[in-house]
Amino acid sequence: MARVLRMAALGLVGVGIIVAAAIYGAVLVGERKASRTVEVDVAPVAFRDDAASIAQGKYLYESRGCMECHGAGAGGRQVFDDPGGLTVRAPDLTSGNPEMARYQPVDWVRSIRHGVAPTGRPLLIMPSEDYNRLSDDDLAALVAYVRSLPPGMGAPADIRLPWFVRALYGVGVINDAAAKIDHSLPASPPMAQAATAQYGGYVANACLGCHGPELRGGKIAGAPPDWPPAADLRPVSGGAMARYGHASAFIAMMRSGKRPDGSEVSRVMPFDSFGRMNDTELTAVYLYLSGLPSR
Repeated sequence: MARVLRMAALGLVGVGIIVAAAIYGAVLVGERKASRTVEVDVAPVAFRDDAASIAQGKYLYESRGCMECHGAGAGGRQVFDDPGGLTVRAPDLTSGNPEMARYQPVDWVRSIRHGVAPTGRPLLIMPSEDYNRLSDDDLAALVAYVRSLPPGMGAPADIRLPWFVRALYGVGVINDAAAKIDHSLPASPPMAQAATAQYGGYVANACLGCHGPELRGGKIAGAPPDWPPAADLRPVSGGAMARYGHASAFIAMMRSGKRPDGSEVSRVMPFDSFGRMNDTELTAVYLYLSGLPSR
């Protein structure tokens, strides 16, 4: 009996060593992935400084989620500070940050559309899939607004991932910004605001980072473990859109954060930003989501 117990104990120790080695190997693979060079064909979008572009850029910055991470003045803010070890502070995007002050037109495009830093390394946490299809006009306006802001405190990005997140990144369960994007896709053509499903599809690109490429929802990869799954935005039974029979009800939810029955939508949803979209854009998003394939 004692011999059997010793063998079982040795077996458990062996399994533990194998598991630890596998985790260590996954972490090392993740470190190599994070330091790789991502080659993308980037066409620069010229800087603008006219009042109309800056005004449009301010609207986009405040209504497309940029403010959620980088703060109202683009000076950066703490995004995650989880007791489990996940710490993410978004960088100051203003000229107060020496790195951003050196950004050229091609660098803004590479980072926003492709999730790649000027050095060629992938950005670990940047929802570039939400902005990959921005038209040149909208991207130029967004950059114009950020460049018009007064210098902030200059804090760089600060990202600290716990070992299990780094291991999941190493084995591909969690991807960096560059790995989520089809870099061959062209930018969207210029689009005028209109209450149409076509324009709604353009705006709804801002939803891809959480709700997935087909807007099916589900667990958000890389998010803190206590975050709820993202809702299924297709017009299916049990999906979020089944609650909204007309655009006005959808707009009211986006403004208030409450469903038609008065219940609260998870505050993980960035209502502070998306609720700033005007009625035309929210109506367009409603028409687009309502027209998605139900299967």
